Amino acid sequence: MSTRTVLHEADIARALTRISHEILESNKGPENLVILGIPTRGVTLAERIGSLVSEFGGEAVPVGSLDVTMYRDDLHRNPTRAPQPTQIPPGGIDGKVVVLVDDVLFSGRSIRAALDALQDIGRPAVVRLATLIDRGHRELPIRPDFVGKNLPSARDERVFVRLAEVDGEEYVSIEGR
Repeated sequence: MSTRTVLHEADIARALTRISHEILESNKGPENLVILGIPTRGVTLAERIGSLVSEFGGEAVPVGSLDVTMYRDDLHRNPTRAPQPTQIPPGGIDGKVVVLVDDVLFSGRSIRAALDALQDIGRPAVVRLATLIDRGHRELPIRPDFVGKNLPSARDERVFVRLAEVDGEEYVSIEGR
């Protein structure tokens, strides 16, 4: 089994800065934005992106979290972590531009679950998707709007995102057989 690091701390910071600028450009400013991270590492990335968007846009952008555990369609096959709290910022999501943030986009099933969870909370005007890593292999017709790095991979490879706030170290690696 071989492991190689594909992004280091500075690469992750650059990718998040670029994503933040792209979000602002796409939205024509910070108005009406809400950024929601998907636990676990998506929340950390959402907080970082929210901070950057607020800094670059000159206006505070609300950030929250959206747990999708109970909305997944593969719970019977894949053991999963315990549900995390969903935290929607004051003001909600109705009529807002919601940017969902996840660390790795693979099959698209987490994002489908996130869309279902959003439906139970409110009705955003628009939903966008930001992901640090897009590794392909989609099983559903889901495409990210903002991508830190496209990382073509084999189905049997695993991508690991490690963030300082969660893991004490910061990098993205791919492990192959």
